[in-house]
Amino acid sequence: MAVTLPKPIELYFAAENSGDQSGLDACLALGVTVRDEGRTHTGLAEIKRWKAETKKKYDHTIEPLSATERDGKIVVSGRVTGNFPGSPVVLEFSFALANGKVASLEIHG
Repeated sequence: MAVTLPKPIELYFAAENSGDQSGLDACLALGVTVRDEGRTHTGLAEIKRWKAETKKKYDHTIEPLSATERDGKIVVSGRVTGNFPGSPVVLEFSFALANGKVASLEIHG
């Protein structure tokens, strides 16, 4: 069953799965923040560098399984498969959207 996602989130997962960092330009706001594994990454340029490193290290893909709205955010449950211990895992991606782009993202196990 396909999960219907807002366009910026759909573009985020497409860029994440393809490894094409330029695809992030279309979906992330310039001042975007991403919190993952206890670290916060701020700004489009920093996030693109971080995403390139994680893609190279883990060669991962994400399959969205479900999406709900919670506390003004779109929360996507996604199966992450890649080169890391315990693969695959299901993570929760909590997106805040503003002006048609992702303004913030928090990733939780």
